[in-house]
Amino acid sequence: MKGSSRLAWAAALALVLSGCALVPPEPIVTGPLTAPPPTPVPPAAEANGSIYQPTAYGNYPLFEDRRPRNVGDIVTIVIQEKTNAAKSVGTSTDRNGSASMNIGLAPAILPTDLGPKQNFETGSGNKSEGKGSSSATNVFSGTLTTTVIGVLPNGNLQVAGEKQIAINRGSEYVRFSGVVDPRSITGNNTVSSTQVADARIEYRSKGVMDEVQTMGWLQRFFLNIAPF
Repeated sequence: MKGSSRLAWAAALALVLSGCALVPPEPIVTGPLTAPPPTPVPPAAEANGSIYQPTAYGNYPLFEDRRPRNVGDIVTIVIQEKTNAAKSVGTSTDRNGSASMNIGLAPAILPTDLGPKQNFETGSGNKSEGKGSSSATNVFSGTLTTTVIGVLPNGNLQVAGEKQIAINRGSEYVRFSGVVDPRSITGNNTVSSTQVADARIEYRSKGVMDEVQTMGWLQRFFLNIAPF
C-alpha cells in the first residue's frame, strides 16, 4: 500500500512539474483573424441593360476604384516598422567641508591642560559619480494580406490576418490587427503599417529553435521557489 501511495505522489509531482515545463507567451493579437462567413448571396440582378446594378454582389459606384470597404474585403499590409531609442544618464556630485578651532589663550580658572595645545581641525568630503546608458533598435519588414473583419461607424476598417509557414519540423506565424483609414489605401489595396492605428504585430515560432530558448521545467521550478 505504501509503495502505491508513493507512486501516486511521484506521479502527481511529475504532473505538477510538467505543467511548468513550458509557459506559452501571451499573445498580443486577440480576436478573430479572418472575416466571418458571408451572408447568403442576394438575388441575382434583373437583366435590364443597365451597367449599374444596385442588387448585385460586390457592387461599386461606376466612377470609383475598387477599394476595400466591406467585411471580407482584402487589404495588404506592408510592414515597415523601425524603432530606435537611446537614453544616457550622468550624475556627478562633489562636496567638501572643514572646521577648525584655535585656542590661543585660556582663562586662568580653566585647567592648565586647556590651552593652545587643544587646537583641532576637522574636514570631510563626499564625492559620487554615476553614468548609465541604454539603447534599443528594432527592424521588422514584410507583407501580410489581411481581411476586413469589421467596419466602424466612421468608415474605418478593422483588419486582421495571419500567415503561417512550416519548414521541416518547425513553424512560424505572423499575426496582424489594426484599424485602417480607407483613404490611406493605395490603388493596389496596400497600406503601410505605419499608417495603421492600434497596430499589433506578432511574430512567433514553434519548433527546435523555440525550445532552445525555453527555460527547463526544473530550473523554472527552483526559480519560482527561490527566496532571492
